[in-house]
Amino acid sequence: MKKLINDPADVVVEALRGMAAAHRGRLRVDLDNKVVYRKEQIRPGKVGLISGGGSGHEPMHGGFVGLGMLDAACAGEVFTSPVPDQMMAATKEVDGGAGVLHIVKNYTGDVMNFEMAAELAAADAGTQVQAVVVDDDVAVQDSLYTAGRRGVGTTVLLEKIVGAAAEEGRSLADCAALATRVNDNGRSMGMALTSCTVPAAGKPTFELAEDEMEVGIGIHGEPGRKRVPLASAREVAEMLVEPILSDLDFTGDSGAIVLMNGMGGTPLLELYLMYAEVAQILERSGVTIARCLVGNYITSLEMAGCSVTLLKADDDMVGLWDAPVNTPGLRWGV
Repeated sequence: MKKLINDPADVVVEALRGMAAAHRGRLRVDLDNKVVYRKEQIRPGKVGLISGGGSGHEPMHGGFVGLGMLDAACAGEVFTSPVPDQMMAATKEVDGGAGVLHIVKNYTGDVMNFEMAAELAAADAGTQVQAVVVDDDVAVQDSLYTAGRRGVGTTVLLEKIVGAAAEEGRSLADCAALATRVNDNGRSMGMALTSCTVPAAGKPTFELAEDEMEVGIGIHGEPGRKRVPLASAREVAEMLVEPILSDLDFTGDSGAIVLMNGMGGTPLLELYLMYAEVAQILERSGVTIARCLVGNYITSLEMAGCSVTLLKADDDMVGLWDAPVNTPGLRWGV
C-alpha cells in the first residue's frame, strides 16, 4: 500500500483537520463529531441541508458545504456510514427554524442511521426533519450495501439544485419535493479500470487483471454487472450510456444535465475524451445537453474509472443549477 498517510486509523480526522486549515474563511469543522459546517451560522428561516456518508468519496460530501449547497456534512470512516450521534449534532446545529432536509445515498447503514438521527433530533430539540433517499444507479437492483439501487452521481446534482432552492428561501416541503423530483429523474452508471485500497485494509478491495475492466461498479468497489475485456473509450461510453437511456426517456424541451465523473484515479484528459464520446451518443439519441460537469466529484479513493449521470431537467432545475455556488468542490457565479 502506497498512500500519503500517517496512521491508517487517523486518516479521516487528519484529513478533516487539513480541510479546516485549507478553508478557514468558509468552513468550520467539528473534529470530535467529524462534521463539516459552513463558517457562518445558518440564516434564520432557511431550510438546513445535511448529507454525509463514508469518507473516501471526496469532494463528496464535505467539499460541497457552502453557499448554494449543503449546510453540513457528516464524515464516517472510509466507506463506513457516519453514526446517528454525528447526524443528530449536525441536524440540531443547522436548524434555523425552517426545518432540516437529510440527503441520503441509498446504502443500508446511511439510511438507518439518518432515520435514527432524525428521530433523536425531533425528540431532543423538536427539529422538523424530512429526508430524500437517492437511488439512481441503474447497474444493479440490489448490492452488497443496499436494498434497491445504489445512490451515486445524482447526489451531486441534487445537492447543488436543492441547495440553491434552500438559499432562495423555499420551504422544507418544497425542498423535499424538489429533491424527490431530481432523484426520480436522475440515472447513473459507472465502471472501473482498477480497484482501490481502503487504508485500514491495506490491500485492494478486489482484483482486476491488466486486461479487464468492471462495468457497473459501485463507489465502494461493489461488484458491477459484468467483468469484460478492456475496450476503447467509445465502447465504454456505449456501455455506460445505453443502460441509462434504456431506463428513462431523456428527450424533452429542457434537456439533460450531464455529469461525467471520475472515480478518483482517472486524469481529466481521459474524462474530457470520455465526455466527447458521451455527448455524441446523446446527440444521436435526440437528447439535448442543457448543462454539463466534468471532473472528480464522487470518487472511490484512487480507483481508476468513471461514471456517467444524466438528469432529465426542467426549467426550474436548470435555473437552480445556474445559481451561485461557493464551496471547496464547486464554485461559480460569485
